[in-house]
Amino acid sequence: MSEGASSDRYAVTAAQAGMTLAAFLRTHLSDQSWREVRRLIEVRRARIRGELCLDPARRLKEGDAVELLARPAPRPVEREAITIRYLDPHVVVVEKPAGIPTVRHPSERGWSRQRKALSPTLEDLVPPLIALKETRVAKGPPPRLRVVHRLDKETSGLLVFARRIAAEQSLGKQFKAHTVVRRYLAIVPGNVEGQRIASRLVRDRGDGRRGSTHLPDAGKEAVTHVEVKERLPGYTILACRLETGRTHQIRIHLAELGHPICGEKVYQRKPGQEPEPDRSGAPRLALHAVELGFAHPMTGRALHWTMPLPADLQHFVDRLRP
Repeated sequence: MSEGASSDRYAVTAAQAGMTLAAFLRTHLSDQSWREVRRLIEVRRARIRGELCLDPARRLKEGDAVELLARPAPRPVEREAITIRYLDPHVVVVEKPAGIPTVRHPSERGWSRQRKALSPTLEDLVPPLIALKETRVAKGPPPRLRVVHRLDKETSGLLVFARRIAAEQSLGKQFKAHTVVRRYLAIVPGNVEGQRIASRLVRDRGDGRRGSTHLPDAGKEAVTHVEVKERLPGYTILACRLETGRTHQIRIHLAELGHPICGEKVYQRKPGQEPEPDRSGAPRLALHAVELGFAHPMTGRALHWTMPLPADLQHFVDRLRP
């Protein structure tokens, strides 16, 4: 690792696809033993596509971005940091803190309970909180939550899980019909105007990252409605309402507009170009799911919540203000 660097990043080529994480890293760290390379992974120093990975045997895919951190990643979020805003037998709405994935990667689902605890997800931490609120006597693992949408690991805000199959199906129909209210606050550099952004998103824009395509029959339609909430010196606070909910949609749309979200580490570059410098000093990705609303899947009653900016982003905004 280069001296003084915060991390080293490596791209997985077609020839390297299928290698384990440990084997891949050792090709770049030939002066270290297998045991030393595995130890680097176990002490929270390896990330794949921005997600911490503790599994030396994780198989890599072409285009994966592997990052070796200069120091171990922060310890995982504790369940005490999660707030349940609404709970009934059919759904649970929570305030997700930044720094925790919504769900676990499929390759990690077979991990032991102890291993999962080293890198928990929201999906892991919410059921025990529900059990405490419902004073359920523990008899084996609690019923699994049913995922109907996700927030990125570094995005904070409101999120709903279904607890029953019928609720999952009803919410799925609402998301598909675009009737669920999802509004985010994003802090971006520069002066942005309110607008409707529409494009077709593909999984690989040519450099292993998601992005928009001009091909009419490729990708999936993505629509984001952008409204200006506040102008700051050199920055704009935007309210972004999702009409569709594609992976990384807001991040991609704002980056392609020329205004990547402060703290962005994936879409701050155009294909084949160097990353655009981020001088904002953002503590993390400055994106927060501030509003959530939907019809109760069983009763049809309108439900709605808002959540203010968490302390880290509020302090960031206060520092940007004159």
